[in-house]
Amino acid sequence: MKGLFDIKDRVILITGAAGILGTAMVKHFAEEGAKVVILDRNTEAGEKLAKEVTDAGFSARFFYTDVLNKEILEKNYSDIMAAYGRIDVLINGAGGNMAGATIAPDKTIFDLDPEAMKKVVDLNLFGTVLPTMVFSKAMVEQKKGSIINIASEAALRPLTRVAGYGVAKAAVVNFTKYMCGELATKFGPGLRVNAIAPGFFLTEQNRTLLTNPDGSLTPRSHSILSHTPYKRFGEPEELLGTLQWLASDASQFVSGTVTVIDGGFDAFSI
Repeated sequence: MKGLFDIKDRVILITGAAGILGTAMVKHFAEEGAKVVILDRNTEAGEKLAKEVTDAGFSARFFYTDVLNKEILEKNYSDIMAAYGRIDVLINGAGGNMAGATIAPDKTIFDLDPEAMKKVVDLNLFGTVLPTMVFSKAMVEQKKGSIINIASEAALRPLTRVAGYGVAKAAVVNFTKYMCGELATKFGPGLRVNAIAPGFFLTEQNRTLLTNPDGSLTPRSHSILSHTPYKRFGEPEELLGTLQWLASDASQFVSGTVTVIDGGFDAFSI
């Protein structure tokens, strides 16, 4: 089929878009001809990214958001619909971790901070649920749309240390599968919900965990790479082909899936 992967003129929303992975997504989709909506709570970074994209001759607009504030998300929805009249793709990229929700090698489960874990679950799970609730309304009206959630390798197997983050991302996978049936059976087969599960990519979120101040790799990095057949971390650009597939009509019979992008980490044992 001609133009199977074409996303030209599609309105693509990305939450957490000003981060390292989000920035790569924004630039790629804009260069592919999409109208990209940058949603982030970092106004300075979001506006800078939008200007960089538009200065290059592509389409991008920034809207301040808070993925845990439904009122702000509803205002975003109104502004986006006024500007574009439709929403074709939602990428739920906002998420993160915090120290209190992790268990360091010299700590145990009894040192876990329940409040920190709750915040991590709120951000990753409800930071996916609330934008989905708000922005999928346009897709229901259109009878077509693609939602792509960002899960994690930690959702598929319990990794040491990241107790709260793993639980949260596992919930995102479950929510992805639930929403596949919820939207398609009640509103039509044009509505799709999928997730990607990135392996280990070096971002601002995990930089201090994976690298030393001098840039050398930490023992945790060496452990990760020893369990990765590709023997390296992923590059942000290596997420883009899968994302374009899920955003385009090339995946129109694909829903409720989790695509792993991890250099073989999940498949590798001894």
